[in-house]
Amino acid sequence: MKKCIFIFYVFLSMLLASCTVSKSVVSQGADLTKYKYVTVIDNDTYRMPSELVQYQIQLYDAVEKSGLTMVSQYRMHDLTPEEQSTLLIAKFGISARQEETVVTVNFIDFNTDRPLVSCQGAYSTLGISANADIKGALKRVGEQISNAFKR
Repeated sequence: MKKCIFIFYVFLSMLLASCTVSKSVVSQGADLTKYKYVTVIDNDTYRMPSELVQYQIQLYDAVEKSGLTMVSQYRMHDLTPEEQSTLLIAKFGISARQEETVVTVNFIDFNTDRPLVSCQGAYSTLGISANADIKGALKRVGEQISNAFKR
């Protein structure tokens, strides 16, 4: 009987996890093929607890799935004006609740400050494993980025 209840909860968790919504929104008329560079604006790098750095690494890995060349936020002003016109700024957002974890990566045009792409990855184990929720959401946001920036 206990085995049946456990299997039921596992099945229910998988069903509800599949109900989380991962999506991308691309601005109408945005020509993403013109962009060659991306920089991640991250003000929390050195204030972040060391146990969370592993997730930051995974966020950077997800941004690299765009196929764009990563440029340090401290070197973006070293790019020529022509290169800056092909630069996107990436900003992260993470919302962790018991119901689900959502990771958002927004891509903004460097010259115009216009948001062009918003990719969202969501995942849930219904509070069973916060670590699995974060990893699942990071994987899904990486998939959304890959799909938005098909090269």
